Amino acid sequence: MVLGPSTYLVDKWFRAAFMNASFVVAQAYIQLHTADPGASGTNAVATDNTRKAVTMAAPVITTGLVTISNSAQVQWTGLTAAQDASHYALFDALTTGNFLGSGLINANAYGIGDSLTFAVGDIDIALSCAS
Repeated sequence: MVLGPSTYLVDKWFRAAFMNASFVVAQAYIQLHTADPGASGTNAVATDNTRKAVTMAAPVITTGLVTISNSAQVQWTGLTAAQDASHYALFDALTTGNFLGSGLINANAYGIGDSLTFAVGDIDIALSCAS
């Protein structure tokens, strides 16, 4: 299983933190997957593969953990296949772009014509840190 930040993203973080390099993701996009997206975010892409913009709130810092969550609803409507989206991938562009990372989602199976909605706070990304 290859889940978490991508090598692209970690490289950019390190360069920004230790080499005075600027790095900004203007907009992140989330894509549905039916299994682990793999190291490049291209495996097991759901049939309904339209990426949706995801806006994140400010990080919340607790002992040993930094977490960010979506600050706006993310929704796919009129789904065209019956599947179970079990994973997500994040990118820095609506199409193509750079793979930022991946993770698990708790989603029920959906059918043709259904909608899949993540309410505010449903998408959480957490990283462990020194405590």
